[in-house]
Amino acid sequence: MTDTNNIILNNTQIEQKIRRMAFQIYESNSEEKEIIIAGIADNGFFLAEKIAEAVNKISPLKVTLCKVFIDKKKPTTPITTSITSDEYKNKALVLVDDVLNSGTTLIYGVKHFLEVPLKRFKTAVLVNRNHKKYPVKADFKGISLSTSIKEHVVVEFKANETIAYLT
Repeated sequence: MTDTNNIILNNTQIEQKIRRMAFQIYESNSEEKEIIIAGIADNGFFLAEKIAEAVNKISPLKVTLCKVFIDKKKPTTPITTSITSDEYKNKALVLVDDVLNSGTTLIYGVKHFLEVPLKRFKTAVLVNRNHKKYPVKADFKGISLSTSIKEHVVVEFKANETIAYLT
């Protein structure tokens, strides 16, 4: 846990951000029958689960969850997913991670999904830090935050509480 002075988003605020992002995702894909929400393991997938639940509550879209396994220390190693490429081929897909910092994880995740044709491809993050070294952006974001390069954003997903804070 952290000092309360370092909290960026509390549980209530995160729930509000997720609900707003769910509405944006639905609006962007309202003509679709199905959408794939692919979360980067681990925290990106926890966030993807929460977004999928929110989309299910507000829309008739069929939501398929996909877990994306990326070695964040060596992102050039092969990436695997919990569903096959045939299951997301020619469908709308949203790639989700908790924090967009340098963009390394997200750009390699994007590269992986571009190996098959997609109908639409968007990205979503809870916290966008604006320290990118790659030309990748978040289409749906909970909050944009200007931080120093030395600061670190942590998102903790617990059973009944989620918080985001600076360390």
